[in-house]
Amino acid sequence: MQMTPQMGYDRAITVFSPDGRLFQVEYAREAVKRGTTAAGVKAKNGVVLLVDKRITSRLIEAESIEKIFQIDDHIGVATSGLVADARALVDRARVEAQVNMVSYDEPIGVEVIAKKICDHKQTYTQYGGVRPYGTALLIAGVDDSRPRLFESDPSGALLEYKATAIGAGRNTFMEIFEADYQEDMDIDAAIMLGMKALYKSTEGKVDAATLELGIVTLEDRQFRKLSEEEVAGFVSRVREELKDDVEEETDDSENEESED
Repeated sequence: MQMTPQMGYDRAITVFSPDGRLFQVEYAREAVKRGTTAAGVKAKNGVVLLVDKRITSRLIEAESIEKIFQIDDHIGVATSGLVADARALVDRARVEAQVNMVSYDEPIGVEVIAKKICDHKQTYTQYGGVRPYGTALLIAGVDDSRPRLFESDPSGALLEYKATAIGAGRNTFMEIFEADYQEDMDIDAAIMLGMKALYKSTEGKVDAATLELGIVTLEDRQFRKLSEEEVAGFVSRVREELKDDVEEETDDSENEESED
């Protein structure tokens, strides 16, 4: 039996394939692509994080599933992929934030904490006996004068975005963000843009009980997660605004099926 070209190169994290790939890192990215959808949108006065929690059984208590975490007063993260890996990174990030406060008597910068997380993730692509973290993070916060939004993938790569998404629904989210994002939108408009993308990616199946929203603004510089009542208000608004669009798409698909 002939071995496939990649066999032998995906057995260890430290071995490059002949075409320059680290297969274990790519497999970790696949774990993220299969994860729940998380999105971040930067507004002129803050940042929004949004996660659609995937509830696999009606017996699960929805509030027990946590995908958005607070790192420091002014920083929060959203995760997609292996949640256990994400929790380990969140714990490490919280320690780094407190070490910075003790050492320098000032809150840690959003870019600084993002780079520290990425540096740690990168080391797990370089040594034998370990595996890459199977999670991607969206890191949101405010610096002295502006909101920041970073994405970190399993390889330790770091990019700053105006709006982005990770997880299973990324393509749909990015299409809507590319078309509708505006740099002068406020925090309310940013939330509605994220809700619009979620509504379309789930074909209208949006439930406040399975949705997490986190925001941080330049005004109060305090990251917080919205209550279920606040989330329900945005769900009602997006349903009212977009119900006609979903109905039209449903009618069009039914017409196409009848023609076939």
